[in-house]
Amino acid sequence: MSNNNSHPDSHRSLIKSSSIIAAGTLSSRILGFVRDMILAKLFGTGWRADAFFVALRIPNLFRDLVGEGASNSAVVPILSEYLVRKERKEYWHLVSVILIWALMILSALTTAGMFFAPVIVRLIAPGFMAEPEKLALTIRLTRIIFPYLILIGLTAYSMAVLYVFRSFVTPAFSPCLFNIAVIVSAFVSPSFLTEPTYGLAAGVLAGGVLQLWVQIKPVKAAGMVWQWPKTLSHPGAARMGQLLLPRMVGAGVYQLNLVVDTFCASLSHVVGAGGISAIYYANRVIQFPLGVFGFALISAALPALSGLAAKKDMAQFKRTLIFSVENIFFILVPLSVLMVLLAEPVIRILFERGEFGRYSTDITSLALMFYALGLFSFGGSKIVVTAFHALQDTRTPVKVAAVCLVINAILNFLLMGPLKVGGIALASALSATVNFFWLFYLLNKKLGVMEWGFKSFLFKVAGASVVMGGVIEILQGVLDPLALPEIVELAVLGGAGLGAYGAVCFLLKIEQVHKVWDVIQERLP
Repeated sequence: MSNNNSHPDSHRSLIKSSSIIAAGTLSSRILGFVRDMILAKLFGTGWRADAFFVALRIPNLFRDLVGEGASNSAVVPILSEYLVRKERKEYWHLVSVILIWALMILSALTTAGMFFAPVIVRLIAPGFMAEPEKLALTIRLTRIIFPYLILIGLTAYSMAVLYVFRSFVTPAFSPCLFNIAVIVSAFVSPSFLTEPTYGLAAGVLAGGVLQLWVQIKPVKAAGMVWQWPKTLSHPGAARMGQLLLPRMVGAGVYQLNLVVDTFCASLSHVVGAGGISAIYYANRVIQFPLGVFGFALISAALPALSGLAAKKDMAQFKRTLIFSVENIFFILVPLSVLMVLLAEPVIRILFERGEFGRYSTDITSLALMFYALGLFSFGGSKIVVTAFHALQDTRTPVKVAAVCLVINAILNFLLMGPLKVGGIALASALSATVNFFWLFYLLNKKLGVMEWGFKSFLFKVAGASVVMGGVIEILQGVLDPLALPEIVELAVLGGAGLGAYGAVCFLLKIEQVHKVWDVIQERLP
């Protein structure tokens, strides 16, 4: 009998793949924090820093549409299907076609972006028009940085090819090269350039080149043989385009959510001063676990789910999906409790220095506390949307997201009065929860019952998290009179709480604990 655990779509293989991607993402996020600290030290929040960050943001707006977002929703499912059902020659022919299409589309967007940079900058940052020097620098930086869209777009499509072959190491760690390139440029450029932000822009391009370059060898190792296609008309490429259009609409809906939140947070006479900054910093904290664990699991689950969908193995598809959702809940539910209980010391340790005073800590920790209530929903929604994408259904998530956008807007206006900036965060958490359970219901209806003890699992995780919260509350009462350094107290509380959570999960025989332990034992000498 074959060992199911060795199958590329098995639960243990999924955990291993997620662990690799999580390690890479964690490394990149840490380097990203170092990068931001260095940029803050060198450039502060002056007009040059503003110009650089706006210039960097503009191509990144397109990046989600035609970069990683496109590869996850459109490229990976179709490539997985071709790998399972077609000969390798046909598979690599499709890869060649889509890479040419990607180069053409990305080049056209880049050329248009560079040409229309003055218009785009004025639309994105209209306040810059009152400062001609800042506006001019932003336009120049935008034109320098825009080719990064080509580099990161081709990198994303190369990563999609590797994901299909379950090759995760290079895609997981290559973003570190971007941060390293920008860090080096930040140190070097002030010594050689009268306008150091040009050096930062060059660092962004260098990071894009490095990310693309390191994908080449593993793609060749996967067996790619370049075939210059006689025609760019290909049924697989056409289907990718059909899947991509709803995904682009969905990305637009997400951007509208950010616009609504920003609009409400800017109403300082309602939510108080500093609302936009509080939302931004709280989101930075929330996005860390989502980026490390959520992105890792999604990147590992998508090719697995896409392959199973292509094979019509819906029983295994449902098991893999449930296991993925359980993993997200297993990690994010206790982290949600931790952030609710420890929001204030977390924000104070991370940010309270200089201009970020006690008031800033108060409003940011309030936002973090309410955001944390939806942490598991943010992550769970991403997994369920991934399942729809694997089934080549990109329309349903967009329709649900559009309704949840309306819910978010209504809740924002209802809650920001009594709860101030916390109301905006709570509106996002509640709309995300509606989004998750609605999508899960529709997927359950589409595939048939996916129960398999899921409700029991949720009760166990919730119970273990309640115990963890109780341990933290009791221990906090013991530690407060000792007047320990806050970072030490936070580490003790977090460690004790997570230890209690793990112990209760082990006693409740939650599968994830035992599977993770098996993987750890395999890696031990």
